[in-house]
Amino acid sequence: MNIVCLDMEGVLVPEIWIAFSEASGIPELKRTTRDEPDYDKLMRWRLGILKEHGLGLKQIQETIAGIDPLPGAKEFLDELRRDTQVIILSDTFEQFAMPLMAKLGYPTLFCNTLEVADDGEITGFKMRIEQSKLTTVKALQSIGYDTIAAGDSYNDLGMIRASKAGFLFRSTDKIKADNPDLPAFEGFDEFLAAIKAAL
Repeated sequence: MNIVCLDMEGVLVPEIWIAFSEASGIPELKRTTRDEPDYDKLMRWRLGILKEHGLGLKQIQETIAGIDPLPGAKEFLDELRRDTQVIILSDTFEQFAMPLMAKLGYPTLFCNTLEVADDGEITGFKMRIEQSKLTTVKALQSIGYDTIAAGDSYNDLGMIRASKAGFLFRSTDKIKADNPDLPAFEGFDEFLAAIKAAL
């Protein structure tokens, strides 16, 4: 029994923080888990920048409303879900992800949540569990599933390495060079074929 675990940003949809960086004109917000392996450190740094600029959840959600899945992502997901169960494992937050899930046909998503003040300021964040992607993959294995995992960033490597098959998708040259044993794909067709071959 197989279950496929996919990262969301960079794999199925564009990076939310990069889109918001461009929309807000704050280049520092382009930094993602492709650049900073420590997610807690990255998020605290992001929240500091938002506070400094007086930006909150509303402004980020306005940007997200204009984001569409990567070309071919919904068709890829629809085809994959005809063959097997799929869970999106993301370090993003419910308040960011739900409009994107609607555009992807509401796949199952495991993510985190933001702490938001009445005035819309993002005051903090609550992670579902430590090392959520790796922990979730191990939990799925403990109840009898073989996992196949894919992602593009440092925070995906744990779940990829712990799975019976793992792939990099649209990753950085550095991550690919540091993990030469992991098959790396750029297009959805070859990516889908590799997952189906592993099922």
